[in-house]
Amino acid sequence: MAPAVWLLGLLAAACATAAQAQIPYAGPLFDAHLHYNDEACVHATPEPACPHPLEDVLARMQRNGVRAIVANSRPNDGTRALAQARAQAQAAGVTVVPFVRLYRDRADYNNWFRDPSIAELVQAELARGTPSGPYRGLGEFHLYDSANANGPVARQLMALAEDTGLAILAHVDDVAIDLLMAHTASKGQSDLSPGRPKADQPPRGAATRAAAERGGGSFRLIWAHTGIGGTPVQRVDELLARYPQLMGELSYRPGLTCDGGQLCPEWRALLLKYPDRFLIGSDTWVNQGWLHYDELMQGYRLWLGGLPADVARRIAWNNGARLFGLTPRTDDPAAPLPRHRQHVAAHPARRAGRTL
Repeated sequence: MAPAVWLLGLLAAACATAAQAQIPYAGPLFDAHLHYNDEACVHATPEPACPHPLEDVLARMQRNGVRAIVANSRPNDGTRALAQARAQAQAAGVTVVPFVRLYRDRADYNNWFRDPSIAELVQAELARGTPSGPYRGLGEFHLYDSANANGPVARQLMALAEDTGLAILAHVDDVAIDLLMAHTASKGQSDLSPGRPKADQPPRGAATRAAAERGGGSFRLIWAHTGIGGTPVQRVDELLARYPQLMGELSYRPGLTCDGGQLCPEWRALLLKYPDRFLIGSDTWVNQGWLHYDELMQGYRLWLGGLPADVARRIAWNNGARLFGLTPRTDDPAAPLPRHRQHVAAHPARRAGRTL
């Protein structure tokens, strides 16, 4: 009889462990790849065409426990609108981290890397800033041919970003990662941007003063989707090892999750190996992204819940908060998910090779 009781106890413990692994992560989320494009709301007209007004998008963030966002929009009006809505964002518990996007319209997607007017646009936006403070990064930008990473404007903006302590959000392949990093003074190796003096050194010049005043961040190349074309995990591992300034953002990454919405084994191993190098994002590139925002965030919460708690917290919140100088949260400001939302749908079908 005793062996049977022991076996039942062992099975019960195993079932409890498995059940615990399926409990979704309930802490705050940092959405490190969010667009508020003109399809969602046109802000430059007296009566905007606006299927997703500010109240709508902020409510979606709030109910999903999203406490900070990297906002980058086509055109930049959408990002400025989010940054200007300080009272509304504060009421929703959302911090807006604004990036300069390189696109005035879709025509810029295929030409920005060699168009001098894009460099002028970036400089003008950086000088202008936003109602909530300075821009913190550049992008998201796209390179559909990795060779275009050697374009004159691509070279110029990579050097500018490192010199002034801005982050880059890049939708590129693995070959372009190598090429883009080659255009920085540090070659992607240093954790200290040249434009960000050490604590015992005074700022040098206007660019370095701006970087020092910005605070809480330094140059990083954030790899949008961490290889939307399905870059092999071994190659991702190789690039993360080669470039300390590289981080991976995980929206719509092919092959990320397997059965039950949990991480595939090779991706789980990679996230455990580099827990400080990954971010999550929504990539609301079209309005369907807003309509499915809840499912996207719930999908993240599901597989985050299958990771050790400290690793889940880093990927969900701490990595982005640390990068952009937000106060680390010792509590869990995100409200626990209602019981009826504890079952989490898998991400919608992966979208490879599309224009965001």
